Amino acid sequence: MSIHRPFALAAALTLIAAAPVLAAPAVGQLAPAFTAKDGEGKTRSLAEFKGKTVVLEWTNAGCPYVQKHYGAGNMQGLQKDAVKDGVVWLTLISSAPGKQGYVSPAQAKTWKATTGAGSTALLLDPGGQIGRAYEAKTTPHMYIVDKTGKLIYMGGVDDKPTADHASLKGAKNHVAAALGDVKAGRPVATAVSRPYGCTIKYAE
Repeated sequence: MSIHRPFALAAALTLIAAAPVLAAPAVGQLAPAFTAKDGEGKTRSLAEFKGKTVVLEWTNAGCPYVQKHYGAGNMQGLQKDAVKDGVVWLTLISSAPGKQGYVSPAQAKTWKATTGAGSTALLLDPGGQIGRAYEAKTTPHMYIVDKTGKLIYMGGVDDKPTADHASLKGAKNHVAAALGDVKAGRPVATAVSRPYGCTIKYAE
């Protein structure tokens, strides 16, 4: 029996090597493709916006860090300024059913309206497939995809990792700065930063 073990081990290793491995998202690499339903029930996809700069924002209405940015109108202001410049802004919810932050399509539509959000669309990811593909960890967690489909920014909204509303004053907004670099035709100066916020409540 021991004579056959090396062959069995080699076969097992071959199978492991042949298994597909999803690469971690990285700046300079193509952003993971996805499709998702929005609050209106319409299927949206990243490919739909090819040729445009796209911002991805993970959110959870029950998270104090999200409430900091939305309560002060900071996130809505970013969204509206970006969209005005021709940027597509997609807000995603990856909370699983029964967990904090999960919303039905109707609730998503209501939340977007009551907060005055200026995003292009609010996408629902209850199974967490999109969030896991991007390795999104917190709410908020931000990504920017350029016109060629490559990631050019991933990380936090700003450099103040606290839920205190007062921290918005004097904060360096990484997303606004990155979009400013894109608009000016410059490389993004800060392409990666540390995300902060509440952990995303993925399905187990």
